Amino acid sequence: MRRTLPAALLGTLALLAAGCGTGGPVSSGDATNGQKLFTTNCGSCHTLANAGTKGTIGPNLDAAFSAAQERDYPESTIRNVVGMQIKYPNTHPATGDPGMPANIVKGSDVDDVASYVACVAGITAAKAKANGCPAPVGSTPTGGAGGGGSSSTDGKAIFDSAGCSGCHTLKAAGSTGTVGPNLDKVTIDEAAAIKQVENGGAIMPPFKGKLTPAQIKAVAHFVVTSRSG
Repeated sequence: MRRTLPAALLGTLALLAAGCGTGGPVSSGDATNGQKLFTTNCGSCHTLANAGTKGTIGPNLDAAFSAAQERDYPESTIRNVVGMQIKYPNTHPATGDPGMPANIVKGSDVDDVASYVACVAGITAAKAKANGCPAPVGSTPTGGAGGGGSSSTDGKAIFDSAGCSGCHTLKAAGSTGTVGPNLDKVTIDEAAAIKQVENGGAIMPPFKGKLTPAQIKAVAHFVVTSRSG
């Protein structure tokens, strides 16, 4: 699920529909759990309306899969494409771009995320509801918006739910992302960390307006006080 996906998507779908996929089929999983996993691990990089995420590092998944949905490709075929991208992500060593992190989810969680994306990507909310897909994030009392919950100021919880774990390594958070800097090695102070979270930079999206000022301060404090480098 990286920048190269949309251009090659329909060809890959056609191959999978013909039974030519690699790595074996992805089993039908728990789409509700997949929604939670996607919001935490994938939302900072990808836009997906149902998840309430607006990441721009990787492809907009609604745009990427809309043509396939319009052509009524089987959900199992789309699920296999998503699962294949998770298991065998694109990397770009020649350009120094690490691409999508490997093993961002593992085991049955791959099935869950792939099932969720296949269920909701590129279709209207009404159609997703009719298909029995998870309700859009934020439409239920337990929903968030990929931004650490409605009022939480637990820095570690915000780090996880805002999608930071998918991009950064931080031992205290149990994260091993490689898209962004290893936060155990970064030496900025809390004020600089707050500014970085607010404004983003390079490929990091800004979180001002997505997190409250208190949440931004909490996650910056967590990073600065818990790094092991």
